[in-house]
Amino acid sequence: MRDYELTFIVRTLATDEEVNQAIDQVISYIEQGNNGTVNSVDRKLFGRRRLAYQIDGQREGHYVVVKAAIKAEHIDELETELKLFDPVLRYLLVRDESKKEQAKAQQK
Repeated sequence: MRDYELTFIVRTLATDEEVNQAIDQVISYIEQGNNGTVNSVDRKLFGRRRLAYQIDGQREGHYVVVKAAIKAEHIDELETELKLFDPVLRYLLVRDESKKEQAKAQQK
């Protein structure tokens, strides 16, 4: 498994409970079938913010950052789930190489 950082924007829903349910659903997509483990979820780093431009009629969204270890063969399936999941406006999934950088810095 490799470390990834997933940042996604959840559309502004009626209640905070609905937003939390949408976030929990994304976490379950990552963990389904033992294909990944979530290391941390940061719901407060950016929080609710105004978008730079309107997306699907939305002017604001909840930014969420998830750090997880995910199997490489599960990435395509996860991205498909995120594209089809209506509460997610946009997402960005990148390899988290901060551990490698820290190890290189310690070696020097």
